[in-house]
Amino acid sequence: MQSKATTPDEYLETLPHDRKAAMQELRKVIKKNIPKGFKEVMSYGMVGYVVPHSTYPNGYHCDPKLPLPFLNIASQKNFIAVYHMGIYSDPKLLDWFTKEYPKHSKTKLDMGKSCIRFKKPEEIPFKLIGELASKMTPEQWIEKYETVLNTPRKK
Repeated sequence: MQSKATTPDEYLETLPHDRKAAMQELRKVIKKNIPKGFKEVMSYGMVGYVVPHSTYPNGYHCDPKLPLPFLNIASQKNFIAVYHMGIYSDPKLLDWFTKEYPKHSKTKLDMGKSCIRFKKPEEIPFKLIGELASKMTPEQWIEKYETVLNTPRKK
């Protein structure tokens, strides 16, 4: 569900009570741990952390007017989601996360390519999400992004 909010604070204020505290904690742990150089914005109707144009003028290849997305958090209809492009593009980071997850949560990992879903806000492993946020600098993300972008797709 995309929000019409124009700021992260406004987005959080519009959330239902049962989601607000968990989303505020996610935002807090990400902001505390994400490397310097990422910028918090509203991105695709979610709270996003991007590489700004001042660092990466090319922007996002799908729409170069947009900054390069890296991480988003959102309250969706049936879950809270963390979207992390580093996990999607870096098999070593994905491997680390999937091995660490059971040490931090009793629930089974519910994950897509870049989306980590939490059906119950109280089951979010905040410390692990903070550690995940810290694992890739903007420069490392740009390098990984450009490598993936320039790799021919298999048919």
